[in-house]
Amino acid sequence: MPQNDLHHVCSFCKRDIKITSQYDLPIFDPQTGFAICKNCIKEIYQLIAENEEETAKIVRRKFINNLDSVLDKNRPHIIKKYLDEYIINQDRAKKILSVAVYNHYKRMKCMEGHDDVEIEKSNVIMMGPSGCGKTAMLSHLAKLLDIPFAVTDASSLTEAGFVGADVEVAVRNLYYAADKNVEKTEHGIIYLDEFDKIARKSGENNSITADPGHEGVQQALLKMLEGSVVEFTARGQRKHPEAPTTKIDTTNILFIVGGAFVGIEKIVERRLKKNTAAIGFGVDVKDNNKDTKYDELIRQVRPEDLMKFGIIPEIIGRLPIICTLETLDENALLRILTEPKNAPVKQYKKLMAVDNIELEFTDEALRAVSRKAIERKTGARSLKGILEDAMLDTMYELPKSKKPRKVIITQECIEKDAEPEIQILDNTETDELKEAASNFAG
Repeated sequence: MPQNDLHHVCSFCKRDIKITSQYDLPIFDPQTGFAICKNCIKEIYQLIAENEEETAKIVRRKFINNLDSVLDKNRPHIIKKYLDEYIINQDRAKKILSVAVYNHYKRMKCMEGHDDVEIEKSNVIMMGPSGCGKTAMLSHLAKLLDIPFAVTDASSLTEAGFVGADVEVAVRNLYYAADKNVEKTEHGIIYLDEFDKIARKSGENNSITADPGHEGVQQALLKMLEGSVVEFTARGQRKHPEAPTTKIDTTNILFIVGGAFVGIEKIVERRLKKNTAAIGFGVDVKDNNKDTKYDELIRQVRPEDLMKFGIIPEIIGRLPIICTLETLDENALLRILTEPKNAPVKQYKKLMAVDNIELEFTDEALRAVSRKAIERKTGARSLKGILEDAMLDTMYELPKSKKPRKVIITQECIEKDAEPEIQILDNTETDELKEAASNFAG
C-alpha cells in the first residue's frame, strides 16, 4: 500500500480511491502502481462464488438426470445376480444389500421433489462369523456401483484429540474414492468394517471417563450417520487453522457397518430363555450342530441385543436394517473353492497354465482344504492360504523347466505335505493346454 499518497487509482474500476486505511487498497504494487480496491475485490469474490454455485448446480442436475439410467442398471435382482457370481450362499444377506442400495438410489431421486414426505436413510448393520463373506460382498458390490464406495476399518478410529485416525477419515476416504468430487462424495456409500470392535467394554453400564476407541468413537460417528457437515484436511495433514479443508454433507451418504460381533449369540440365547414362558418359544435347538445353533440365534438379533453388546442406543436407531450372515459349512467352502468367477482353484489353474502346466485337484483334496479352513475357524478367508502352503514347493520347482506337465494335488498334499503327482504331457496335450490357457485369458 502507498506510503505517501492519500489517493490512488484502482487498476480495475479506474476510480480515484481515497486511502484512509490499508483495507481501502488491499492490493498495491509500488513498483508498477498496480492496485485493486476493496470494492473490486468484493465483486470479484462474489463473481467467483456465484460461478462455483452455478457450476455445482449444473453438476448436481447432471447427476440427478443420470439417476434414471443408474436405477435401471442397479435393480435389486440385477445386483443380486452379480453378487451370485462371486459369493456362495448368503442369499438373504445379498437380497437385503441389493434392496438397500437400490432404495439409496431411489431416495436420492425422491429427495429432489421437495415434497412433504422425507425419506430417511436405510443404513445397514451386517453381522456374521469371521470369513463368511461380509467384506468380500461389499468389495464386489463396490465394483458394480456407479457411485463412490469406500471401506474404512472402524477399529482404527479414535475420538478427536487422541492418537489415531479421527472419524472424519471415513468420509475423507470416500472423497478420494470419488476422485475429489464433492457432489459424488455426498451420494456415496461408506462401509465401516470391524464395527463391533468399537463397542463399549462396559456394555449397558455408562462410563464417565474418556474411553477412546469405544463409546466416544460411537458418539463421534453418530453425527455422521444422522447427517452433518464433516470437515477434513488433505490426506496426511493434521487439523490446524491455516490448513485448507474440504466440507462434505453426509445427509445422503449411505452407511453400512459390519463385524463378527463375537458372543452376541449368547446374548440372544439369554434373552430367549427369559422370554420362553411369555412367548411360548424354546431356545433349545434340536440340531446338535453348533453352527446350526449359531445361525438360528444370529437371525433373531434385536436392537436390545446390540445394546447389551455395547452399541449405544443412538447408533442403533440410525442403523434400522439388521443383516445377518450364516456360517459356511464344508459344502459351502467347497463351492467357494471352485464355483465363483474368481474362485481360488480357477486362479491357480490360470497361473500354472502360463508355464504350460495343467493343474488338477482331486475332490478329496478340495474337501481336505475345506476341513482345514473350518478347523482354523477363519472361514473362506483362509482357503487361498491353505492352497498356497500346499503348492509352494511345486510352484517354486516346476518353472525351472519348460516341459508341459500335469500336476495333480491329492488329499495327502493338503493333509500330510506330500508331493503332488506330476505327469509329462505329449504334444497333443500341450496344444490342448495352450488352448485352455488362451480360454482362461479370454
